[in-house]
Amino acid sequence: MKTPHPISRPAAALSTALLAALLTTTAAYASERASAEPMAVAEAAVQHASTSGTRESAAAELKIAEDKLASARSAVTARHYERANQLAAEAGVDAQVAELTAQSVRSHKAAQESQDAARALDEELARKATR
Repeated sequence: MKTPHPISRPAAALSTALLAALLTTTAAYASERASAEPMAVAEAAVQHASTSGTRESAAAELKIAEDKLASARSAVTARHYERANQLAAEAGVDAQVAELTAQSVRSHKAAQESQDAARALDEELARKATR
């Protein structure tokens, strides 16, 4: 029976350890890189939603989006990348909800103004007809 060379076991162990360290580092780097895109998308969505109209008409919804984005930033700092990605995605959706809510409020207000104008016109025409 042939005995292994005395250096081969430590060399194999070292190779295995180095490979494991490389894979861990690569996975961590990939996780960090994966967090960049959802964060950028969320940042853009919240920034896009942050208009004076949205702040006026959908302040609560916008605040939720901003708070989730801040939480996502904190999660990245704490290296909780999965949580950061989840919060970033939620912040993006909440920013869209804020925008749509503000748009709905504006549309409702415009419709009400149109109805009021039509009513005023009808009243004016009715007064002119009775003369």
